[in-house]
Amino acid sequence: MENKEVSVSICDNFGEIEDPRMDRNKKHLLSEILFIALCSILVGGEHFTDMALFGRSKEQWLGRYLKLPNGVPSHDTFRRVFCLLKPEHFMVTLVEWTQALREEMEGEVVAIDGKSLRRTGKTKSDIVHVVSAWAATNRLVLGQIKVDEKSNEITAVPQLLRMLELSGCIVTLDAMGTQKNIAKEIHEADADYVLALKGNHGTAHQEIATFLDDAIAREAAHLDTYEKVEKDHGRIETRKAWITEETGWFTDAGAWENLRSFGAVELTRETAEAITTERRYFLCSIRADAKNFARAVRSHWGIENSLHWVLDVSLNEDQSRIRTDNAAENLALLRKMALNCLRKESSTPRKSIHAKQLSAALNQDYLLKILKIEI
Repeated sequence: MENKEVSVSICDNFGEIEDPRMDRNKKHLLSEILFIALCSILVGGEHFTDMALFGRSKEQWLGRYLKLPNGVPSHDTFRRVFCLLKPEHFMVTLVEWTQALREEMEGEVVAIDGKSLRRTGKTKSDIVHVVSAWAATNRLVLGQIKVDEKSNEITAVPQLLRMLELSGCIVTLDAMGTQKNIAKEIHEADADYVLALKGNHGTAHQEIATFLDDAIAREAAHLDTYEKVEKDHGRIETRKAWITEETGWFTDAGAWENLRSFGAVELTRETAEAITTERRYFLCSIRADAKNFARAVRSHWGIENSLHWVLDVSLNEDQSRIRTDNAAENLALLRKMALNCLRKESSTPRKSIHAKQLSAALNQDYLLKILKIEI
């Protein structure tokens, strides 16, 4: 992965997206519809009516940068476009633009995890579920793919992996993604993996857990170890990590592409009420460096706090009831584009995502700075 100019604007890519509308319905340019929609999300908007309201309120300002051949689109136009737009085309825009933003970081952890868009279905079985890739150090969403339901993540993850540039990265997945074909896909992408094991992996989980528990108890010489203690909010957390390259005894080792090590992470939480301890186990293709292994494991859980939580709290994703045709999936992609824009605005690094949205709503020059458009 090469270092690239990070001043590139997502808006430059909108013109390359295929317009799904019939010619007689193209009263507004697709790139301008998407530009206004993105701006509305950046200032705190959520729905198609918000997009139209933003456009009408800022029509004179928008006219400096857009052609607006038939004025500002209506909320029905925004709804129709997002229903018709093919998510795979929109996804390519996100992937290409984000790749231009990413800075080269050896051993970048890319966490892959799923999230349900809770109110996008009339019944539980109708809810839209998407799997996203999150670059932990760059703090960028790299891409997403929709799955019919959570159990189908296994088939979706390889498709997502093939879309991304992962050379030199460490890819992390939870136990559902710990599959031999996924390990092979990651290796073929010139990346490493740290894959979680749980009881649903049958004998593999039990054998590796028994081996590591015994080695940890004996303080075996082949283990590399790392420990970190943190105190915060009246709680003490102790994280211990162990990793070993002693994998030759494992009967199934040859079935896992590029398998190099087994690891365990133990988290102990101490509060005034209780002390809890949990130990988890992992299949890895990285060398036995416990500090690096612990970083990869902890970075994976960052996708919950740094991506899923922010989407729900700052961008109110879980409350969105937009569900017709492709609209829910396309809006999920648009929110991720907006989040990447907000995260890459570095002139005010201490500002929260919400504070940046409010600043963009109050200050048009700051909105342009987020969009990386020169004033």
